[in-house]
Amino acid sequence: MSFAFDLDPEPGARAANATAAVAARRRRRAALIGVVSALTVLVLAAAGYVGLVATHPLPAADAAVHAGAVQTIQTAAVAPAWPAQGSAAVGLVGQKQLLGRHGSDAPVPIASMTKTITALVLLDRHPLTVGQQGPTITFGQRDVDILTQVWNEDGSWAPVQAGERLSLTQAMTAMLLPSANNYARSLAVWSSGSQQAFVTAANKWLAQNGFTHTHMTDPSGLDAGSVSNLTDLVGIGELAISNPVLEKIVDTKKTTLPVVGELHNTNALLGTDGIEGVKTGFTAEAGHCLLFAATVTAGGAKRTLVGAMLGQPEYTDLWRDVPKLLASYEQGFHQLDLTDAGKTVYATYRTAWGSTTTLVAATQPTLELYSKGSVTVTVAADSLSTAADRARAGTVTFSDGTRKVVADLTTTGAIAPPGLWWKLTHPAEIL
Repeated sequence: MSFAFDLDPEPGARAANATAAVAARRRRRAALIGVVSALTVLVLAAAGYVGLVATHPLPAADAAVHAGAVQTIQTAAVAPAWPAQGSAAVGLVGQKQLLGRHGSDAPVPIASMTKTITALVLLDRHPLTVGQQGPTITFGQRDVDILTQVWNEDGSWAPVQAGERLSLTQAMTAMLLPSANNYARSLAVWSSGSQQAFVTAANKWLAQNGFTHTHMTDPSGLDAGSVSNLTDLVGIGELAISNPVLEKIVDTKKTTLPVVGELHNTNALLGTDGIEGVKTGFTAEAGHCLLFAATVTAGGAKRTLVGAMLGQPEYTDLWRDVPKLLASYEQGFHQLDLTDAGKTVYATYRTAWGSTTTLVAATQPTLELYSKGSVTVTVAADSLSTAADRARAGTVTFSDGTRKVVADLTTTGAIAPPGLWWKLTHPAEIL
């Protein structure tokens, strides 16, 4: 028995196998290329996404304004403590209109407050500065006769002797402190030659200074024809207190002069409640009156109030009621700390990634209001994505209708950017 083997495949089979192998390798290569290409696309896409979200501008957050911080600021109306009888008015030095008035503003007798006008006219004719005494006045028998006349009228007086020599400042002190009618008349004669000539000059001065409701018939005020109204009296008081020489005289409690002796101011309120003048007055027609000035602390600032209280039954009514009136007006000035010393929070920021900060005023502005008033508050805040601590981010404006105060708003802390992971996981917020 014999076997025969054909060890060589047929030529056609070998060729087919080779072709299949090549095709398989090609397929594997193509698949590998496809996978690599896909991975490359994915990597490039991921890198592009990361780059996009990493560099894309962050969303800005708007400020949430606090409703309580922008409420209108209200101030209370002044409640003047007017006297139960008579009339009164109060003004502020530097302001051309009264702060308030009670009772009639018609001209009425003003008694010895007239001497304030006499002093102003004398100083207009013979100007003095602080420290100057002015011209020397020699009093004679005519002045002694004037004193006798004042005694007969039962008017207020101060001693005088023939041959007495006083400076103008001293003579006005004798006129004003004890309210001496005789010195008012003697000074009028010394200045103008006669009382009537002085009165004529004084009325001209009153008209020139706009005191159209004031008229003098004598330099002392004893005559009921010497009249004024509340508005003019407050203006006259302001002029008196604004003249350094006269202001010093009317703020003197007591002094001693040659021949005249010791003099005491008739104004018992001097030195109390900031009162520094100006002049008392009394006649049967005028009642008890006081032209007053006082430096008070109102609304956190020093200021001078001038006023007049007329027609009171007794001087004790003035001593009681004038301080009450001043105190009530002092409370009518409101110095507003608009930002609560910079503590008021006006708005809050909260970003999409949870970072927060608040806005406060960078400065501490104030605004003064008198009596009843209101201040509106308006906030203009920027939109922020990031910010440094104490960065300016807007303004707050305060307005009382005529004045505006603007303060910058700054952050109370930094707004930090989010991390990369938050950016990658919040495409909707970023893009």
